[in-house]
Amino acid sequence: MRDDSARLAGSSPASVKTRRSFDGSFFLMVMLLLTVGVVMVLSASFPRAYYDPGHITGGNAVYYFVRQLVYAVLGLGLMWLASRLPMEFYRRWAFPFLGLTLALLALVPLIGVKANGSRRWLGVGSFTVQPSELAKLAVILCFSVLICRFGEKMKTFRYGILPFLGILGAMVGLLILEPHFSASVILLLLGGAMLFLGGVKLGWFGAALGGLGAGLAVLLTFFPYASSRIVTWRDPFSSSTDEGYQIVQSLYSIGSGGLSGLGLGGSRQKYLYLPEEHNDFIFSVLCEELGFLGAALVLTLFALLILRGYWIALHCRRRFDSLVCAGVTTLLALQVFLNVAVVTNLVPCTGISLPFFSYGGTALLIQLGEMGIVLSASRDLVL
Repeated sequence: MRDDSARLAGSSPASVKTRRSFDGSFFLMVMLLLTVGVVMVLSASFPRAYYDPGHITGGNAVYYFVRQLVYAVLGLGLMWLASRLPMEFYRRWAFPFLGLTLALLALVPLIGVKANGSRRWLGVGSFTVQPSELAKLAVILCFSVLICRFGEKMKTFRYGILPFLGILGAMVGLLILEPHFSASVILLLLGGAMLFLGGVKLGWFGAALGGLGAGLAVLLTFFPYASSRIVTWRDPFSSSTDEGYQIVQSLYSIGSGGLSGLGLGGSRQKYLYLPEEHNDFIFSVLCEELGFLGAALVLTLFALLILRGYWIALHCRRRFDSLVCAGVTTLLALQVFLNVAVVTNLVPCTGISLPFFSYGGTALLIQLGEMGIVLSASRDLVL
């Protein structure tokens, strides 16, 4: 079942075909967050880049900043291109994109670049790509296509559960081989959110929660690495020189920022005390340098961007456009919440990046591309 018609009665075909300018408020907030994020990468990364413990940067203090800036510029170009392409383009190429993503995920355990005990990247020379970031977008696009195609059949097990479970199962299975548990969790949560938007019966979510509980029990029983994360989460100071070291340093960093912070560039924990200070734990450095007020301002910008994304989703003319916008916005909200929850020890420590802030080329490119897709949809709103 296709859903290409205008969502509101009385809208003329001409108005559907006419593409206005994209949503300026959404674009402005993305640019503000990206600008602050790139500046924070410079501030958080220069000590590690200068001292270069792994001899990667050659002592170049702006190594990570320059690379992030290049990816930001490329990402802006990708966002512009994505905003120009019609939403039908994404609908048409959703499943070929899924096939490419699955192929790349299958290659990672075989020939992927290994770092910190995991293989999560495919590399050619100095260029690397993280297929798990592509998987998130693939889930949003393919689930949106299937939901529109099945329509009322989404309430049945055959159409509303099986195809989606197959896609998620294949992706999560390949991610566990890396292993990449944080990406698996995000995919499962994202998939559940998309099915909820698609109209799946609520009873299936109860069954899914039971299955997740059983899976968590198996994970804690047979994977000591996962169970140690839970123990450390409950009392990180009991192993502050071992498993709990990173979260303890993060809490020190956040606490020392106080109300107004130590000033941009003034963080002490980033001097090789806090691991991943320019990546997953960059929000801790932001809290230390900009304080509670600066952190609250950044989170407010994220909240406004998320609300605007849902507003765009609610005003889209076609259901596919609405589902894609809601999916992208939900993914953004999940990553922001989980990253902040991790660095503040609200949830067990796992590797989840902060959108637009954490260092990483693939993630930044895909995130800006996703923002471009939302901007594309915003050109055809019912106002």
